[in-house]
Amino acid sequence: MVKIAFYTITGQTQRFINKTGLDAHRIEDAHPQYQMNDKYILILPSYQDFMMDSVVDFLTYKDNKENLLGLIGCGNRNFNDLFAQTAKKISVTLHVPILYLLELSGNSVDVKNVRQIVKEACKEEHGTQKDLPIQNPSLSNINFLRDFRQKNE
Repeated sequence: MVKIAFYTITGQTQRFINKTGLDAHRIEDAHPQYQMNDKYILILPSYQDFMMDSVVDFLTYKDNKENLLGLIGCGNRNFNDLFAQTAKKISVTLHVPILYLLELSGNSVDVKNVRQIVKEACKEEHGTQKDLPIQNPSLSNINFLRDFRQKNE
């Protein structure tokens, strides 16, 4: 079974997770080091890099980076190029696909689409489906956030 992990500060991403009814692990600022143990999809809001330290710590913990199948980005389209910026940056850096983008806490179409993505990812994991453009995340790192953090400490 493909798992879900997510991060939120304002609660928008949590509201979306609640709408989907999917079981998901919330990345906590106090204890971001959590091992997923299985393939998973990461759902991320759009925050500035310095606000994503917990996500960096989560991704660099044990095999989490290697088990990441893809990303779902959330944000506000009013911010133009900054819409879903966190998912976009991590996608480029780790060479993992963005599977879906949604605005704010999503709507009923977003819920339906994300449930379908998770269903297809489960088929992919069991070798019955090849629709997800899964790449190898272990070939990269997430230094863009680490470098930013070091410059500002």
